[in-house]
Amino acid sequence: MHEHRSLTDKIFLVVKGLCMGAANKVPGVSGGIVAFVGGFYEEFIYSLQKINIKAFKLLFNGRFKSFYRYCNGPFLSLLLFGMLVSYFSVSKVLDYFLEQKELYVWSAFFGMILGSIYYIGKDFSHWKKKTLFAAVIGLAIGIAISFLSPAKENDNLLFIFFCGMISVSGMALPGLSGSFILILLGNYVLLLVDSVNALYDTFSEILLGDFSFTDNTERMHTLKILVVFTLGSATGLVSLSHILSYVLKHFKHVTTAVILGFITGSLGVVWPWKKAIFKTTESGDLVLDTNGKEIITNYERFWPTITSTETWWALFFVILGISILLLLDWYGKNRKRTV
Repeated sequence: MHEHRSLTDKIFLVVKGLCMGAANKVPGVSGGIVAFVGGFYEEFIYSLQKINIKAFKLLFNGRFKSFYRYCNGPFLSLLLFGMLVSYFSVSKVLDYFLEQKELYVWSAFFGMILGSIYYIGKDFSHWKKKTLFAAVIGLAIGIAISFLSPAKENDNLLFIFFCGMISVSGMALPGLSGSFILILLGNYVLLLVDSVNALYDTFSEILLGDFSFTDNTERMHTLKILVVFTLGSATGLVSLSHILSYVLKHFKHVTTAVILGFITGSLGVVWPWKKAIFKTTESGDLVLDTNGKEIITNYERFWPTITSTETWWALFFVILGISILLLLDWYGKNRKRTV
């Protein structure tokens, strides 16, 4: 599973990390799709599976080089570096475009997911009763998740830990958006807006030599929530990778069929033509988050007006999204020929 990589491959791996990081932040889009389509999904799961008792023994015994090699460090470090850079750069740009040109961003994502369905399905020739049934199950679950109503915000630390375990599934399971799951669990704003803002403000104050935040009860509580959420995410990612590694090894065709069905079902989440439903008080006033922005609770979907110029531009971005996946497919085939 460990493979020698050229400088070009390493750069592409960082770029894939950038894409995964950006995708993980957007409700409805899964970083796992990037991994699956990018051709490094199995290596990603395999590498995470290596974070086990043996790895911790190597780490605690001071055998850092052995730990790094055992966990496929060269691969994970480049990928995680890309994700971190994405969080502070690409995802910020994405936030801007989601605010200014939301329809076109969703259209591009919709096209990318359509392209990924083609990408995964074109070489899958193991359709039998078992795999067809698995695909239908995946499709049904994907559709059901698309139309669930969100819960209320809950800052109980055990629930926060559970949110971490569940939300990180978007990185490991293609088609399942961790951000969208957090919306359904009612904690998207608390965990991906308020907590991140609290961490950013805390770092800014520490750099200025200001430690007054330790007396801020609300800030400390929010930071505690972020720590528990991070621990839950790490636990979920490692434990889920062990399960997925076993499933991929013993039931690869069935798993691929479920993923294919699930991604198809999740198209409803990224349907471009939709209107956001915002959180309101009992009197009908909008509820704002700590950034002063409206809180999205779900989406109302509708069919586009075919005579609208905006619709045709949106369709152009759908085609662009599909083209990106076809280019990735071309790159993957080209790389195999040159290796």
